[in-house]
Amino acid sequence: MSVIIKEVSSKRELRSFIAFPERLYKDCNNWVNALWADEYLTLLKEKNPAFEYCEARYFIALKDGEVAGRVAAIINHNANRDWKELHMRFGWLDFIDDSEVSGALMETVELYARERGMNAVTGPFGFTDMDREGLLIKGYENMGSLTTLYNYPYYQEHLEKMGYIKDADWYQREFDVPDSVPEKLSQYSDIIQRRYNVRILHPKSRKELRRYGIGLFEAYNKAFVPLYGFTPLNEGQIKNYVKQYLPMVHNDLMCMILDKNDKVVAFAITMPSLAKALRKSGGKLFPFGFIYLLKALRCFESVDMCIIGIAPEYQNKGLNAIIFNHLNSNFIKLGTKKVIANPQLENNTAVQSIFDYYPNREYMVRRCFNKNLT
Repeated sequence: MSVIIKEVSSKRELRSFIAFPERLYKDCNNWVNALWADEYLTLLKEKNPAFEYCEARYFIALKDGEVAGRVAAIINHNANRDWKELHMRFGWLDFIDDSEVSGALMETVELYARERGMNAVTGPFGFTDMDREGLLIKGYENMGSLTTLYNYPYYQEHLEKMGYIKDADWYQREFDVPDSVPEKLSQYSDIIQRRYNVRILHPKSRKELRRYGIGLFEAYNKAFVPLYGFTPLNEGQIKNYVKQYLPMVHNDLMCMILDKNDKVVAFAITMPSLAKALRKSGGKLFPFGFIYLLKALRCFESVDMCIIGIAPEYQNKGLNAIIFNHLNSNFIKLGTKKVIANPQLENNTAVQSIFDYYPNREYMVRRCFNKNLT
């Protein structure tokens, strides 16, 4: 039977779209479920403020009456404006090892791109950099995470056969937490704080944390502007992320640096690994999934670095020493043994150098692909 492509047009079909990877990866121990609640908040137009400047359509592939693949086709108009491009993004791409299925999905995305006047298709991307992005091309033996994509090795082969080529790579590293903070790092951190009149925020309440959380994402917008494919978050998105994620963050696992005007100028957010808890819960909070997640949030042995950045005016001034001195001290206090860094673009040497304080090793590599339609 030939492949049938169906556009998602009901909540029941959206549920099938979200659920498909669970069946595809049921025998893969390193794949990690996305949170169902997060998927709905991202994919539903009435829930995601990114739709103020994005448009999207979702497709599922049916073969022999069963869902055999899925893909999202997204146009981020702000990104196209900022980068002077006419690109269609693809994301949420999953499919069985069948070139008829993968070909039908991507041909549908390309047709939609041409209909909307786009001249290239790139991905895997989400609506913004806060969504999962980058096809896994190396590190399949390692476990994924809440914030990163995991996929089978055959995905890369299918895309390349369809004419997709490398556009950019993200590198992810892992490092061990030392038993003590290097004395020179502590001294340097103190010097930098005095030299630039900056300080570390120690929030006294969740209300205060939320207030500075807005400032964190405002600094994020400034810090990430030059990076590949980035587009700043709007006010609605910032409020959503502050409400959605900051309540889950342990005060000792974050670092916000404030300048003399009480503005956030550097930041790092880390979280206990939720990978195994998400596997147990199937990505669902109820009826018992939240129990697994709450337990995982109180286990600090392995930590994921979710986001780290420094405002442009404070880059190359040593604020990374303040961040790592603060976090390293807290990691030791909490008994953290291992930290897995967030993916960094291969040409983002400024962020990569932040991790030079510790011996580290490659964990995973992800790639964004591009196909020129002209």
